[in-house]
Amino acid sequence: MPVFNIHHVTRYEYDRPVKESVNEIRIYPYNSPGQEVLYHELNITDSPDVLTINDYWGNRAGMFNLLSAHKELIIESKLIVRTIGKDDLHHHAIAGLDALKEEVGNNLSLLELSRIEETELKEQISGLIMDIYQPGISVADFTEKCSAYIFRHFKYIKGITSIETTVAEILDHRSGVCQDFAHVMLEMLRTLQIPCRYVSGYICPNKNGMRGEGATHAWVEAWIPGRGWTGIDPTNNVWVTDNHVKLAVGRNFNDCSPIKGTFKGPARQSLSVYVSIGYEDGHTFEDMTRVKLESQPGAQEDIGALETFAGQQQQ
Repeated sequence: MPVFNIHHVTRYEYDRPVKESVNEIRIYPYNSPGQEVLYHELNITDSPDVLTINDYWGNRAGMFNLLSAHKELIIESKLIVRTIGKDDLHHHAIAGLDALKEEVGNNLSLLELSRIEETELKEQISGLIMDIYQPGISVADFTEKCSAYIFRHFKYIKGITSIETTVAEILDHRSGVCQDFAHVMLEMLRTLQIPCRYVSGYICPNKNGMRGEGATHAWVEAWIPGRGWTGIDPTNNVWVTDNHVKLAVGRNFNDCSPIKGTFKGPARQSLSVYVSIGYEDGHTFEDMTRVKLESQPGAQEDIGALETFAGQQQQ
């Protein structure tokens, strides 16, 4: 049961003062049997009051305002978390779609998460799974094969996609980062009406090395009959391990965006994101991402959008 010390700093800088910044954050560790929070500290510019709630998906979300003029916004999270070993999937690996349908029944939440979102892509997605699906295949096997397909046929390349990149575009150029691969896999699973959800968090480096490690990360959870929500990481083609730390879940990235909000002012903004992951033995892994963002003037008082992670993609 490893313990990770995670330091996550999001910094916005503006070329002129902005005001009335209204923000929503989902950088609290998810309440899950798979992880134990030992310590969590949150520091925000000017120390505003933060209203915390549990959202529709069970995520802990915080909301705060910075009303006075400012040229910088820093949101810092210091987290110490212990991840707990996952139980063996083997005993649940034989349950098929009939067992899934019986379990889902009239559960509205699961039904909502089993509907394909990109309906115009249904035919194209169905084509992707033709070689994967076989009559009688178990839900776990199909999920694993979807992950393997993405891992083999999509290239991991940073910087060629953004949070606005559509699934259609990802399918077209067959490359991207973890966020993109998670969105493609969600559509593949939902084509067979398998409930699944997007997961945001961190992937902590291990001795074997993983793509996207040491930074904010994204993967998928599928509903496996007899077991419930089970995480799988198509970026690395593995079922989730003790190296995955979960922050939030939802239909897609928009439900899990670690930070988003708006501000007033025509300023140009730049974003930098620093993530440090430390181990009990003293080893530390650091990652820094810098992104140039433009203001998006609106009709009233030049309202600029701070759609965070507008620009901060999960890697």
